[in-house]
Amino acid sequence: MSARGSVPEATVARLPLYLRSLLALAGEGNTTVSSEQLAGAAGVNASKVRKDLSYLGSYGTRGVGYDVEYLIFEMSRELGLARERSVIIAGAGNLGQALANYNGFTDRGFPVAGIIDADEAKVGKMVSGVRVYAVADLPQLADGHPGCIGVVATPASVAQEVVDRFVEAGISSVLNFAPSVVSAPKGVTVRQVDLALELQVLSFYAGRNEAGRKIPRRVIGN
Repeated sequence: MSARGSVPEATVARLPLYLRSLLALAGEGNTTVSSEQLAGAAGVNASKVRKDLSYLGSYGTRGVGYDVEYLIFEMSRELGLARERSVIIAGAGNLGQALANYNGFTDRGFPVAGIIDADEAKVGKMVSGVRVYAVADLPQLADGHPGCIGVVATPASVAQEVVDRFVEAGISSVLNFAPSVVSAPKGVTVRQVDLALELQVLSFYAGRNEAGRKIPRRVIGN
């Protein structure tokens, strides 16, 4: 069993990939899995899998592999999935509404507790069964859902203000979708999801692949 705080950040980032692969394997009736099989399913190399699992105190049996159900239990516990953890979304715009409408959050134990928005015209309305609250309601909403996660789905210009309000409300885990770098005090974890940045990275690799295959590029404006 690992001690909290002793698992490297890179390993923590891979645990959800392993868990997703293990759940798929369990659904197919597999009871054991080798590091090579898990590595192939998660898209990493086998030595990295073995090193990551060692942080959880999980060691496979030579010639047999790892027990799938046990690994699911260990990873679920390490990721804090033994209980539901509510999500509060800041921003009732297109992105916020799309996130509220995503059933995958609830299916994975992250029900959306509410949306907060500064637009009074939106306050009190329902978005996919989720109520929109005023910004002033955030502290009370957060108090009603201890350990919740804040999601920033606002324009970049107000992202830092939103993070500050989350922190003031006692929220210590934040997922930021706004294309803006934000800061938070020690003890608050912020994860950044910049969709445009990811598309730019993919565009880089697409360009490399096109050059390798000598695919003519379309000139913008023509």
